[in-house]
Amino acid sequence: MNEEKNISRDLVKGIFLLLIGASMLGGSGIFVKLSDSSPSLIAFYRSLFALPFLYAWMKFEERNDSSKIIWDKRTFFFLVLGGLCFALDMSIWNWSLTFTSVANATLMANIAPVFVVIFGVFFLGYKIEIFFVVTLLLALIGVFLVILPGEQIMVFGDSLGILAAVFYAGYILSIKDLTTMLQPARTLFLVTIITTLCLLPISLIEADSLILSKSEFFILISYAIFSQTLAQGLITSGISKVSAHLSSLVLLMQPVAAAFYGWFFLQELLSPLQMAGGLIVLAAIYLASRE
Repeated sequence: MNEEKNISRDLVKGIFLLLIGASMLGGSGIFVKLSDSSPSLIAFYRSLFALPFLYAWMKFEERNDSSKIIWDKRTFFFLVLGGLCFALDMSIWNWSLTFTSVANATLMANIAPVFVVIFGVFFLGYKIEIFFVVTLLLALIGVFLVILPGEQIMVFGDSLGILAAVFYAGYILSIKDLTTMLQPARTLFLVTIITTLCLLPISLIEADSLILSKSEFFILISYAIFSQTLAQGLITSGISKVSAHLSSLVLLMQPVAAAFYGWFFLQELLSPLQMAGGLIVLAAIYLASRE
């Protein structure tokens, strides 16, 4: 009975952390739009500037932990895979914002749960119930209603958003596997190191210089703290307590939050259809969590 209560408590805590983290990530596109740097360079500095803060969090989380970490081939594989997938996800998604709207890019990137289910079932042996698939489709319909009204379809940019979703699915699955062996803070810190190293050569090729102006430095370090340290930190902690496929579904809260930010900060009107879509996403998350 106590074990069931602990599992239930961890599930609720994990979903709460994912919801808060996803809600924060909903504002990431604003930083990208404000920046004058190239897409991959923005992603590089997001990960690089976050490293000192993630290191401090890791040391704080492990202050009373004397257990030894077992470094095997599986750990190294998912560490490299997670870092590479996240680097490609950020770089490609930032590029998609150059060719399509924030709303369209967010919509396409948020089909990641579909790829999480596909990869999990075919490559990692996950068992997914039909009820979850139905709930996932319901959530995706809600996301579609929240984002798509009034947006023009831009094939190339939207295609980049879908490709970013593939790599984000790989990142989620890697993080889930790593957090069974490592603490969430250490997981995110090490994955972010790999991400930074992967983005460095891409940034050097893409940008003329790595030097930032004062205003650009302020924008990108704010982006790193807000999105990579706080939001991604909460998401990593949440993934450690929740299954990968349920985590990916809860992260569909991100576009709903983005629409809310537009209404609250930019006075962008929300149509009844968009509000209904947001309620559908929340209902789908609730149903999947109960199941």
